[in-house]
Amino acid sequence: MEVKEWTYEDLPEFTEEVEGACVLPTTGDEMGVYYLHNVEYAEIDGVKLHLQILLPSTRNDPGMVCPCVVFVQGSAWFPQDVFGQVCRLSKLAERGYVAAVVEYRHSLIAPFPAQIMDARNAVRFMKVHAAEYHVDPENVFVAGDSSGGHTAVFAGMLHDDAENNLFPGVSADVKGIVDYYGSCSVMKEDSNPIQLLHCQPDSPEGMVMGHVDLRENPELKRRLSAECNITEETVMPPTLIFHGTKDRVVNCEGSVILYRRLKECGKDARLYLLKGADHGGPEFWTEQVLDIVDGFLKECMGKK
Repeated sequence: MEVKEWTYEDLPEFTEEVEGACVLPTTGDEMGVYYLHNVEYAEIDGVKLHLQILLPSTRNDPGMVCPCVVFVQGSAWFPQDVFGQVCRLSKLAERGYVAAVVEYRHSLIAPFPAQIMDARNAVRFMKVHAAEYHVDPENVFVAGDSSGGHTAVFAGMLHDDAENNLFPGVSADVKGIVDYYGSCSVMKEDSNPIQLLHCQPDSPEGMVMGHVDLRENPELKRRLSAECNITEETVMPPTLIFHGTKDRVVNCEGSVILYRRLKECGKDARLYLLKGADHGGPEFWTEQVLDIVDGFLKECMGKK
């Protein structure tokens, strides 16, 4: 065979029979995932923010255009381990979704709603760079777990953020929200079952609201709690919620409160309770749960 710059199509296939060797068929549609590490999407007040981007690809369609899920990694609003769910999110990428994990400004450097503004700007970044990352800009979603679920819910329902928009003229509206055991409400005393500092200045919720005692600031508690900010007039895409029934970190009842409020206000909401599941874990990434998420996203895109 001549040595030259072969294209895939032109390269002669090896067809010699080899005694004892097995030939396995392939289609070229097998899905692979490429990981792009620490892609900078913003710099705010000297703080550089990054995305971890997972790109689906096949041999037959290496530049396939896919819907995008912008995923906010939870951290109790403290500094994030943005790599924590990358392996699990690759399962979603293998189903044909670009996944982009958001780094937000944490509560030690910026109070609420900075995290929401960062998530919305990450959505805009993926739309602006849609061609580069093979994203369908008309089909972008926001998701997150724990405090990231809280951020995702707010990012999907807040729209008045023009002064924080780093990409003027680009909408941060999304087709749907996926909330994994989000810390969406701090109204009840047992919102965080094992947290003894609930709503005190050094608690996660107290820190994210500016290191304040939320017990003495009920208006700030309401501002931070998603259900208190949803009305019939709220423009909100369909919302899918998962929560474990034995969550020791974020009370499962918080998601029930959010779900009931969404339904009460006429919003499209679905709630799945994972029996016996704690705060995260492999139960949330089974094929059954992935099927539910995949079906929900396709329904939001009008593909089901």
